[in-house]
Amino acid sequence: MNKKFIYLTIISVLIGVFLGSFISINRAQANFFNDFYNNYLKPSFEKIPKIVPEKESEKVAPKEENKEVYAPTVDYEQAVIKAIETASPAVISIVISKDLPVIEQCPYNPFSDLPEEFQQFFGNGLNFSQPCQKGIKKQEIGGGSGFIISSDGMIVTNKHVVNDEKAEYTVLTNDGKKYSAKILARDGIKDFAVLKISASDLPVIKLGDSDFIKLGQSAIAIGNALGEFRNTVSVGIVSGLSRNITASGGGMTEKIEGLIQTDAAINAGNSGGPLLNLRGEVIGINVAMVSGAQNIGFAIPINQVKKSIDSVKKTGRIVVPYLGVRYLMIMSEIARKEKLSVENGAIVRGNEDGPAVVKNSPADKAGIQMEDIILEINGEKIAQEKSLLSIIQKYSVGDEISLKILRNGKEIEIKVKLEEKPKE
Repeated sequence: MNKKFIYLTIISVLIGVFLGSFISINRAQANFFNDFYNNYLKPSFEKIPKIVPEKESEKVAPKEENKEVYAPTVDYEQAVIKAIETASPAVISIVISKDLPVIEQCPYNPFSDLPEEFQQFFGNGLNFSQPCQKGIKKQEIGGGSGFIISSDGMIVTNKHVVNDEKAEYTVLTNDGKKYSAKILARDGIKDFAVLKISASDLPVIKLGDSDFIKLGQSAIAIGNALGEFRNTVSVGIVSGLSRNITASGGGMTEKIEGLIQTDAAINAGNSGGPLLNLRGEVIGINVAMVSGAQNIGFAIPINQVKKSIDSVKKTGRIVVPYLGVRYLMIMSEIARKEKLSVENGAIVRGNEDGPAVVKNSPADKAGIQMEDIILEINGEKIAQEKSLLSIIQKYSVGDEISLKILRNGKEIEIKVKLEEKPKE
């Protein structure tokens, strides 16, 4: 027991000496533990973030997550809706009706020419019948669309919608009213016609400017889809410009040039309806679709018919400027095949419809010849996107135009005075 006490005493002395060696004689009054805390522990504690309790009034509410809808999407949808609301009151449906014979099955005796005593062997022919007419009934045979361009009832549509001169046409306005329509004019070149109904204070659609259409811009088609679903709306883009097509239907075939191509759905019955921009303005007249394809439709640029519309308003008919040639548009393939010295222009050439130069036409009077290549009209070059016909349509009857022509390898200039296209 005494030994343990001695050992503890010795160890305590040694610890005291060891610790004492760290304490300066000049700072004997300093507390060792205070120095140890200040020099080693306090700097570490100060690095720990302090939590200061907030007063209730000083608490900051957490920021809410930004749930705003993507603005361009909203702006686009609102623009489409507004365009439709602006234009649709002036879009109409056209119902085509015609007096057609009522056909029924009537009893028929194929043995009526035989003597009566022999007819009994054939049952008097009462088991036979054949189609026969039982009067005439007015029936709906088709439909189309159109749009109102004057408050007193002038309407634009396609010529092929109202091409039957023996049919009757009824216009259904957006408010459900019915009007009998009269055909004012049918264009001899374009698939375009003007109707008239007896009404007043009708909503009118605004005509836009189709010369500044861009690929990819939005396009809205409105019409009487399938002749059944009035004011059907489809939305797409302008997917092509200056398209040339050969359209057929209703017993007629025609070549239409300089069309707008769109992927907005154009169905049967949409013909004659408007193709709109996002301002609700008409940029085209829906005219055709590609059968068997998806979302390939075409519209006549509205600027192509503005002069005709003005002509109908002023004179009651469509006055079309006329040169009097048949031609073939030159492309690179044709140029290579026929070894032509130019790859653009219109070569004056006849076809199954008639001679290259129509007799007594303005072209004939000016001296234009078969196989002449017309390069320019008043300095405007003829090309695939600017056909001879489309350029001629910019001028009026009585205008004198200057043609640059390539004849036998030499360029010459011929002046021609345009006349009114004669009725066919």
